[in-house]
Amino acid sequence: MQNSKTKIMVEGAIMIALATVLSYIKVFEAPMGGSVTAFSQVPIVIYGYRHGFKWGAFVGVVHGILQMLLQGLGNFAYVKGVMAYFILIFLDYVIAFAVLGIGGALFRNLKKPTIGVALGAFVASLLRFACHFTSGVTIWGEYADGWKSVWIYSLGYNGFYMLFECIITIVGAMAYSLVIKNKIKN
Repeated sequence: MQNSKTKIMVEGAIMIALATVLSYIKVFEAPMGGSVTAFSQVPIVIYGYRHGFKWGAFVGVVHGILQMLLQGLGNFAYVKGVMAYFILIFLDYVIAFAVLGIGGALFRNLKKPTIGVALGAFVASLLRFACHFTSGVTIWGEYADGWKSVWIYSLGYNGFYMLFECIITIVGAMAYSLVIKNKIKN
């Protein structure tokens, strides 16, 4: 039993490292945060698909904290107040990346793994977008100058890069599934 837990934890560490490295390969970077990366969400989604909600969420949280520490600390200079710091930490990092592992786990019981992992990637990306959208409305709204409303600003800003990130994640997760001949479960 311990050996399998060890394997699951080692695989999680490898997936976090892979996702972190891929997050530095940016296809597009938005001016005030957010980017389209080269498949950086895929390792966390696949891990969640392979090991379920609990492990997927855990690895997603660890990855989110690393993202904040390695690439996001500068964002704290742009928000004001303790509540804004909590929203930034949880909605832009901790929860936003935890849902990648959770979303990946949602459709793991489908008979066609490629479809399951694709749906998981879609839902994971949608949930992550919801986190960033909410953060955009609550703490980043002061940057909505020239937009009709803070809601439209957050939808447009976060929706733009997350749409492409979602497409790339779905393609990457499906490709992974097909390459290993639909054997992405244990």
